Amino acid sequence: MGKLQFYVTLLTLSLLSSINSTRSATFTLTNQCNYPVWAGLLSGAGTPPLPTTGFPLQPTQSNPITIPQNWSGRIWGRTLCSTDFTGRFTCVTGDCGSGTVECNGAGATPPATLAEFTLNGANGMDFYDVSLVDGYNLPIMVVPEGDRSGGNCNVTGCLVDLNQNCPSELRLTDVGAGDESVACRSACEAFGDPMYCCSGTYSTPQTCNPTSYSEYFKTACPTAYSYAYDDGTSTFTCFAGNYVITFCPTPANSRKTTGAGQSAESSGSGSLAKTFRVSTVIVIGFIFKWAWRL
Repeated sequence: MGKLQFYVTLLTLSLLSSINSTRSATFTLTNQCNYPVWAGLLSGAGTPPLPTTGFPLQPTQSNPITIPQNWSGRIWGRTLCSTDFTGRFTCVTGDCGSGTVECNGAGATPPATLAEFTLNGANGMDFYDVSLVDGYNLPIMVVPEGDRSGGNCNVTGCLVDLNQNCPSELRLTDVGAGDESVACRSACEAFGDPMYCCSGTYSTPQTCNPTSYSEYFKTACPTAYSYAYDDGTSTFTCFAGNYVITFCPTPANSRKTTGAGQSAESSGSGSLAKTFRVSTVIVIGFIFKWAWRL
């Protein structure tokens, strides 16, 4: 009887391991902007590749993506995109520099609003955030789906359009859009000062503090990362497994936002087109964030 129980236990563990090894998530990317958005997706080093690294989303369009187990990476939106006479695809904001709709392993050129994920991390939990550390180009919301009883499993994101009131010294403007602000740079990108970049003598949580510029982002988007050490209120954990990432969620989609009137082609050949204790979350969030900067 003891042997039978042993083999039953062994078989159960084997089945559970098999199920866990094939676990995957579904990320549904939805565009509620009144203009097309080209999604960009980047896998972190050593994580499984995705079936796509970039695609267009027309207004109201959604696209579900199967995400492998243990995946970590970033998702963002590109705007004001077009293809020139040589066939090279580029975007005014969030461009990944690949020259094609697919980003092919390249990340977003700042400024860009980033949705960041590490799936099946410590204790099997997912870690996620929306980051404005590299600046902002459009509103993003992350909504976990499924069982949200474990962890700090909340909706997060930046729901407002920051471009219109972006400080003048941080504005990225586009001549083709009538010199309108189309993105809002981080102070680090704009000035290169270690105080804003949390680098050099400012490279620790004790020496790098919020600034008036990061607080502009934090006031508007309280749950989003506003600077490098903004972990305590900006990193979220969940067992959900599936997530909806929405560009221009309500109320942002009802605002006047640069990009209306563009069109997108699937080929890219068209015209313009987130239970841990808080301290644990902070530590793992810190590791997660800075892994991208190594």
